[in-house]
Amino acid sequence: MKKEDCFYLGKIVKKYSFKGEVLAKLDTDQPELYENLDAIFLDLRNNFIPFFVESSQLHKSELLRIKFEDVETEADADAIMKCGLYLPMDLLPKLEGNKFYFHEVIGFKVEDKNFGGVGTIKAINDSTAQSLFEIDRDGIEILIPMNDEFIVKVDRTHKTILVETPEGLIDLYL
Repeated sequence: MKKEDCFYLGKIVKKYSFKGEVLAKLDTDQPELYENLDAIFLDLRNNFIPFFVESSQLHKSELLRIKFEDVETEADADAIMKCGLYLPMDLLPKLEGNKFYFHEVIGFKVEDKNFGGVGTIKAINDSTAQSLFEIDRDGIEILIPMNDEFIVKVDRTHKTILVETPEGLIDLYL
């Protein structure tokens, strides 16, 4: 299994007990979906290693308390501290309607209700307060906020996203 075939689930943030249990902060709106996993891939010093889960349960709603097989002591837990957690893509719940995963819409065409064809999504910029579609229009970069009020329709079949942006937003880039 390669990292490209997986999605980022979260990160081990602290030890929970002296028996090797750890707490992981999950990067999801639905942590309860990941309560009873059999195995998780850990990014351990740039190696992708499967760890088998003995038990796991939600801890204070947003943290997952995990007991891995063969992680028996505080020292074992220290060795995996701050590791990223990954799962195979096929375990990612399917989203419907206008909800989507960022990786899923790369390459989608963007059309504006008033402007027409805008371009192709080349990346998602989520380093700002408002996530942005980074759209390539014949070498010109156009940024459109990923605002629920702007996104009219996500068409997975035709790989297009229909948006309705404020008048003049797209023209600012041209």
